[in-house]
Amino acid sequence: MKYVDVNQALLTAGTSALLIVDMQEKLLPAIRDTDALRGRVARLAQAARLLSVPVWATEHWPGKIGPTHPELLANVDRVVTKTHFDACREAGFLADWPAGRTRVLLTGTEAHICVLQTGLGLAQAGFQPVLVADGAGSRRESDWAAACERWRHHGLETVTSEMAIYEWLETPAHPAFRDVLALVK
Repeated sequence: MKYVDVNQALLTAGTSALLIVDMQEKLLPAIRDTDALRGRVARLAQAARLLSVPVWATEHWPGKIGPTHPELLANVDRVVTKTHFDACREAGFLADWPAGRTRVLLTGTEAHICVLQTGLGLAQAGFQPVLVADGAGSRRESDWAAACERWRHHGLETVTSEMAIYEWLETPAHPAFRDVLALVK
């Protein structure tokens, strides 16, 4: 039987950061089930804010694809403009990353392109990327499924937005529990 150190397996608010990848106004209408996806990511970002988890966003060629959707931008601490599919290839991206935030939860679009490539780049750089499966989207379900399969193939972790929120909370005794619970319900 394999021993699992729960203290290292569970997400913690103190070691996590949330990265919203390319959830831009001109791209989102093409994404499958976009309204539900945007709502889940917005709730996760609000929970992150309440639990002191840094929230960053990337914008791929914003001059052509537009800015991050305003509903999401309200809870973003920093926006990084990028031209590479893998945000880790942008100058200063990793150098400016919040200290001690090694578990990076990735959400955004498209799951099989920028989200996947950034996750693999983070893993290569020594971070622990975590795919928020219900917080990532693609135009086609087959591309989303292939991204999830490739993520698993490389041994990377996958969670749902609700799993992340409750792991960050740790206990219903958390001072922000009621506010965060209101987001989930």
